[in-house]
Formats: sequence, structure tokens, C-alpha cells
Amino acid sequence: MGKRKEKISSSIAWSTPDKISVRGLDLPNEILGHMNLGDLAFLQLTGRKATPEESRVFNAIVITLVEHGITPSALAARMTYMGAPESLQAAVAAGLCGLGTVFVGSMEGASKMLYEALPQDKLGTGVDLDALAVETVEKFRARKMIVPGLGHPVHKPVDPRTPRLFQIAAENGKSGEYIELIRKIQAVAEEKSGKMLPINATGAIGAICCEFGFPWKIVRGFGVMARAIGLVGHILEESENPISYELWQRAEQEILETSGPGAK
Repeated sequence: MGKRKEKISSSIAWSTPDKISVRGLDLPNEILGHMNLGDLAFLQLTGRKATPEESRVFNAIVITLVEHGITPSALAARMTYMGAPESLQAAVAAGLCGLGTVFVGSMEGASKMLYEALPQDKLGTGVDLDALAVETVEKFRARKMIVPGLGHPVHKPVDPRTPRLFQIAAENGKSGEYIELIRKIQAVAEEKSGKMLPINATGAIGAICCEFGFPWKIVRGFGVMARAIGLVGHILEESENPISYELWQRAEQEILETSGPGAK
């Protein structure tokens, strides 16, 4: 058992009978009515208020991640709600559990890749980004791994979210070497693979998060908090216009037709 800490501490928030403080700000008087949800998330994560420019970019990031239709995470949430309608939070949690290296969580992989290729202490030192791009792609190809942040099953040749995110970043002073590097990585990956590999939204967000200097290990969390909002919306719709039961029954029927007795 480790040595007991003399004092337990946290700089995030505290409460007394008549006061609630969040990151040093009075919640009722300095936050409520003064901040939107994205700005509060930025405060919670960084311990400071976002500048107007940071607010625009950060809010664009999290809004992008709220909704993308009937995705696996939305289906998981809806199906769980069908089985346990008394537990909305379990349905949201079920949807969030699927945010990993393939869906949404790939933004973490993209930011980690960019930081490993170009550590923050090397910014502005004249590093050859073209060479870094080739080296990065070759590493992933040698391991037979997908380059995180590239490719999309639907959006080709361009993920429509990506140019807009990069535009917002550029307009607000958050477009630098990391965005340039992921663009070069995309070009090299497409050339070497012969495939169409657009920078997807999570790749764009991973690069922008590097421009902010956010630690890569927390970047997936932006997707978690944003997608939770979207999943609550799906659960509300499921309660009013259910589709999960129909999907379940169709799957059962098609499996029976293709794999059951007398299947062709």
C-alpha cells in the first residue's frame, strides 16, 4: 500500500452551503448566463476561460461530434433502451462504450500520431514536414495498420466536415504545423496505397487538438462528452418512434432465411 497523502486536493471545484466554485469562478454569478456548454467544457479542462477565437474553434470541434446518424453507437444506445427503458443512463453508456479506434476515438490516435512525429518542443524549428509525413506513413504500413484520421466509408473524396473545421481553425489562429502535417500524411498515404483516403472529421479534430496543445490522452474525451448529447437525442426519438424492435425482428428473420432450416 502506498504512502498516504497528507492532504487530498483538487483544483476543479468545491462547494459550501452558500457557494459553488468551478475553476475559481462563482458558478451562479460568473458562469451561468455567461458561458455556453463548450466554453464551460474548455474551462473545466484547461482551468481558464477560452478566448473568443478559442471558443469558436473548440465549440466547432465538439458540435461536429454530437451527431452522425444511425451509427453503431446510436444503435447500441437504442437497443439497450429497448431492453431497459427504465435506465436511460445505461443506454447512453452502452453507446459510449463503442467509441474507440474505429469510431470517434480515432481522433485520439490521430493526435498521438502527430505528437509522436512532431513533438511540441520541435514546433517552429524548421522540421522537414514532408520527410516526417513519409516516415509516419511508412511506420504504419510496416505494421499493416490504418493511419488514424484518414479514410471514411461514406464521405469520399472529401469529408465535408474537414474543410470547414480547417477553415474555422485558420480564421481563429489555430492552423499551424500539425494541420499542415496531417495534410501531407494524407497525400503520402493516398500515393502509397493507391486508395482514396480523405482526412476525416476525427483526423481533422485530432490535428486541431494538437494546435491547442491538448494532451492526446484526453482528446477521445471530447468525443465522449459530445456524443453523449447526441445519444440522449436518439433515446428520446426511440421512445417516441421506436426502430430497435423492428431492426431486431428483421435481423432474426433474415438470419432464419439464410441460415435456418430450409435456407437456400
